[in-house]
Amino acid sequence: MTRVYLDHNATTPLRPEAREAMAAAMEVCGNPSSVHAEGRAAKALIERARAQIAAAFGADGADIVFTSGSTEGAALTLAGRDLHGSAVEHDAVRSWIAEDLATDLSGRVKLHDPAKSTLQLANSETGIIQSLPEGLAVTDATQAFGKLPVAFNWMGAQMALISAHKLGGPKGVGAIVMKRGTDLPAQIKGGGQEMGRRSGTENVIGIVGFGAAAEAAARDLANGVWEQVVEFRNILEKALEAGSKSTIFVGKDQGRLPNTSCFATPGWKGETQVMQMDLAGFAVSAGSACSSGKVRASAVLTAMGFDEVTAASAIRVSLGPLTTEEDVLRFAETWLEKEKKHRARAA
Repeated sequence: MTRVYLDHNATTPLRPEAREAMAAAMEVCGNPSSVHAEGRAAKALIERARAQIAAAFGADGADIVFTSGSTEGAALTLAGRDLHGSAVEHDAVRSWIAEDLATDLSGRVKLHDPAKSTLQLANSETGIIQSLPEGLAVTDATQAFGKLPVAFNWMGAQMALISAHKLGGPKGVGAIVMKRGTDLPAQIKGGGQEMGRRSGTENVIGIVGFGAAAEAAARDLANGVWEQVVEFRNILEKALEAGSKSTIFVGKDQGRLPNTSCFATPGWKGETQVMQMDLAGFAVSAGSACSSGKVRASAVLTAMGFDEVTAASAIRVSLGPLTTEEDVLRFAETWLEKEKKHRARAA
């Protein structure tokens, strides 16, 4: 059985360009903080990656601070700031904000004071894209970077969070992108690396992979790769819609990430669907999550106004640049067979 990977919003396969760049970086032994030739060689690799990411993210002239990922980035930019947000944010963001902003059924969040708020650019679960207001304090752009033609310099946000493994880079490396002159007091103190904002010897190999992946992702965008992904996502949804009259497609009429389909079949638990599809050879994610042994409804869908049963019955299918039409049609055929059996058992 050939497995089909349809969980790219969770993580993406490592791009060949990133793998090759990382392999070459392994031969450079210097500490980038050292002033000798070996140290300067390592530092040059970091600065090249910083430039690659700035170009890919439309962030020329911005400061880019490397982190271990968007979770650390959220902690460094949000802790102690008393910012406002909504329940559709990623848990890494929700841990640091007041969840007092309402979300409507379309998935849109209304901000009252952008300078004191955080708002994701695109939701990892539903794919719904938000309109960012000018002066926004922080945006989580983790899911959007590499999938949408975005430019940080035109976003209106003071800071953005991005992560390598969402666009074909390695796990364990990310960055905070900020407008030059933005105040970000250091919380990790030590040697003063990353312009004094995040101390600790840089993950040279991971950063190099991030830069190479960002450059390749930008090339994919320019070459229309994600336009093809949209077509396959739409083919998938049409096939499922034709075969299942009880399934709800979340955010279908909204601007979404090109690769993301979130749908719920009320009464058929998302976790059950994920396990059944896994056994059939397909990797997807549930809209609901396990916590302390209990299955709970998706916080995102609940915040949007869906009832508990529906919110606990959602799964997310997220395609990648190498996903084929055959992949999505095989998934649709298999899922519809299992949905038919579910309905028969429930009758």
